[in-house]
Amino acid sequence: MFNHKRLIMARKRIGLTGKFVAESAGISPVTLSRIEKALNEPDDSTVEKLASALGYPRAFFYGEDLEALDTDAVSFRSLTTMTAKEKNAALVAGSYGLSLLAWIEDRFRLPEPDLIDLGHESNPEHVANALRQHWNLGVRPITNLVHLLEAKGVRFLAMSENTASVDAYSFWMGGVPHVYLNNFKSAERSIFDTAHELGHLVMHRNGSAKSTREAEREANAFASAFLMPEDDVRSRAPKFINTEMIIKLKARWRVSAMAMAFRLHALGLLTEWQYKTNLMELSKRGFRKSEPVGVERERSAIWPKVLSQLWSERVTKEKIAEALSLPLYEVQALIEGLVPDFNGCEQPLTGPSRLRAVQ
Repeated sequence: MFNHKRLIMARKRIGLTGKFVAESAGISPVTLSRIEKALNEPDDSTVEKLASALGYPRAFFYGEDLEALDTDAVSFRSLTTMTAKEKNAALVAGSYGLSLLAWIEDRFRLPEPDLIDLGHESNPEHVANALRQHWNLGVRPITNLVHLLEAKGVRFLAMSENTASVDAYSFWMGGVPHVYLNNFKSAERSIFDTAHELGHLVMHRNGSAKSTREAEREANAFASAFLMPEDDVRSRAPKFINTEMIIKLKARWRVSAMAMAFRLHALGLLTEWQYKTNLMELSKRGFRKSEPVGVERERSAIWPKVLSQLWSERVTKEKIAEALSLPLYEVQALIEGLVPDFNGCEQPLTGPSRLRAVQ
């Protein structure tokens, strides 16, 4: 039967109003409204028109209900600047991602989650230290945070939203942690976003009675402490720290210059005056919106292995999209950015795979 919920999801994903979709499909807004409310069952001709207007396969609208994300359980990185349209589109993308992951996990055994619930701890610095201790990381810099978290069972997917208002979000589903990243920002800021979402996953797993602003502040403090452990920073930072030294230091921990300056100030290694002076100088040099001296963007370790195995079985991204009844571009959007040269490339990705196919 026609699934009216899927029609609503497709419309929200694209960010179109009911009136616009109705006009594009050549039907009345009242008819579309009744279809979305499951008051009318559309005939084949109407479904074809709706599918064409939305750019979706016809089969999409006849699938079972997709897993909907609980808005209260999802931690958005930039909730304060996000519009309702942007939020709805990102949530639908999350549902599509769960559908893709379910399809993948029917075929592969992915790493089991190894995150601990540290919601009882009120100090983000202590949480960061406890998690590092749990994973036996010591205080050394993390060479690739995405690889580390994937090995600890975090499922990563990408977002195609071309806006800084929707840069990352995370949630738990079925006992499994998920992180969605938007590569709209610099590599360093994306790394910080990943650490920020990790903070939400371990500190706010069961929801938070705290305000959104306080939860975001805690996640930021966690990310800063987790990426730049106090003992390591203090042992590396000289007594006199200028802008050049901040730029040099940031490379060790693979963070932005602004994040480095913030951490130095938080640890008392920069006075308030020094901190503000360096921020102004960094802004003049272009470090406010970009990272002129940058690092390589982090990619997934798991997705290339999964795609290589599927390619060896002649399963292309087109076939994955067909199996999920999703537009090809939606499947690409969930993976590209995490896999080098994924978009438009049907060549197998090389490298040994430690993933085991489910027999």
